[in-house]
Amino acid sequence: MSGNVSIERFVLEPGGDLFIRGSVYVQPDQDKKPVIVICHGFKAFASWGFFPYAAEWLAQRGFYVVLFNFSCNGVRERDFDELDKFARNTYSREQDDLAAVLSALTRGRLPFPQMADTERIALLGHSRGGGNAIIFAADHPEIGAVVTWNGVGSANLFDERFEAEARREGVAYTPNARTKQLMPINRIFFEDLDRNRERFDIPARLAELDIPVMLLQGDEDAERLLNGFRRMREAAPRHTYRTIAGAGHTFGAVHPFAGTTAALEEALEATASFLLENLRRRSG
Repeated sequence: MSGNVSIERFVLEPGGDLFIRGSVYVQPDQDKKPVIVICHGFKAFASWGFFPYAAEWLAQRGFYVVLFNFSCNGVRERDFDELDKFARNTYSREQDDLAAVLSALTRGRLPFPQMADTERIALLGHSRGGGNAIIFAADHPEIGAVVTWNGVGSANLFDERFEAEARREGVAYTPNARTKQLMPINRIFFEDLDRNRERFDIPARLAELDIPVMLLQGDEDAERLLNGFRRMREAAPRHTYRTIAGAGHTFGAVHPFAGTTAALEEALEATASFLLENLRRRSG
């Protein structure tokens, strides 16, 4: 990839044994740039597949890009070497992590602070990260726009049998097809959903948003995601909905990253165009 993009790492400590590790991608000039905070999804991490490529691509188009790991995503140095933290992850934990990133950003505590236009902040979320982006934006007026890539329409990713086992036994295990690990989900994940039914109702929170939102959906994704996309469009028809023909959940990209795809380029082009057109400075 051509272009002069600087990348600098950061670490935030939200408390206890938790760390939010991330990087800022930006072209090093004197211009303030609109901000994109990228939220990865379930069983994912900041260095997975297309994320570093997407961050650099967007930085080249004039954005200040923040790419980070949620503190309980299960990854420290390599694929899922902190499964104890993965087990206790919740939407509330991820929302708190996003709040910590936003606070560091607006207080000038992330790298290259002079280049971040904190009056223009967008969230870009993939899969579960899309759900988190919508929830967070509905709770935080600092966010000026949202884009989701194959975002979830329901906060509960699990079927009834899995949920019942986790509630009964205290933990249930979901396989990771790529790493072959059995990944633990503690009952606290479901207890967190119980306590926050309205807050984590993603279609309803989307309907609350009066900022620009675009949902991008590959038309060959899993049926659960396609159904969620339809529910979101029914709940909040005023937002922008776009399908990418022939695209699956990761737009054809894999991990380790083996190069871009036509679907990924379409998603990136649509994202940059939408945000450059719609991400305005907050009034007042």
